[in-house]
Amino acid sequence: MLTGLRAEDAAHAAGVSVRTAYKWLRRFREEGESDLLERSSRPHSCPHGTSSDQVAQLIQLRRSRHTYRQIAQLLGVAVSTVARRLKQAGFHRLAELEPAPVVVRYESPKAGDLLHLDIKKLGRFWRPGHRVTGDRQQGCDGAGWEFVQVAIDDASRLAFTSLHPDERGSSACRALLQAVRYYRGLGIRFERVMTDNGACYRSHSFRRLCARLALKHIRTKPYTPRTNGKAERFIQTSLHE
Repeated sequence: MLTGLRAEDAAHAAGVSVRTAYKWLRRFREEGESDLLERSSRPHSCPHGTSSDQVAQLIQLRRSRHTYRQIAQLLGVAVSTVARRLKQAGFHRLAELEPAPVVVRYESPKAGDLLHLDIKKLGRFWRPGHRVTGDRQQGCDGAGWEFVQVAIDDASRLAFTSLHPDERGSSACRALLQAVRYYRGLGIRFERVMTDNGACYRSHSFRRLCARLALKHIRTKPYTPRTNGKAERFIQTSLHE
């Protein structure tokens, strides 16, 4: 166009509209070649957008555990706006409102300091199941259950397992006795035993046995199986491998 080419012809050659060709010509005359670079189409201002004060209020209300709908009603904005702004700020999930708890890892300094004891319920079978045959129609209904008691020394990770017909207190006592005898044969004598809050471990017989063996019984906090995680991990590893 600077060399005398008609705007229509220049626009056609560049594959743009005549209006765009004139816009580029104006930019070139005002700022030179540097002004021909692509510009963002984002508006310079958004008078109806959410202000920084409103965003701060959104975050504060979210920290107070308000729902999206409650925040929208309190601030007079759309629920979609609340969701978008909180996502941009990283507060759209309740789990992100508080830092993750620090995982406190522990390990006994010597073998015999702490014994982990846990139980796993396993289904019996009287013929190979679908994992072997590939036929899910051939089940073993009515075969019953067996219960594996898992004992692990916290320091050495040395494990001992025993199989029992039920998960009653008497079976838990038998499992503890068998584990204690096994470890004593290796020269390991325990001072404490940790279990979950299962009924068999809360039984009077189990408590009396711990007293007789001079074992301090530690029970995990309810709904926190990770406290007895070494036994839990051993069970899962055994099942998968």
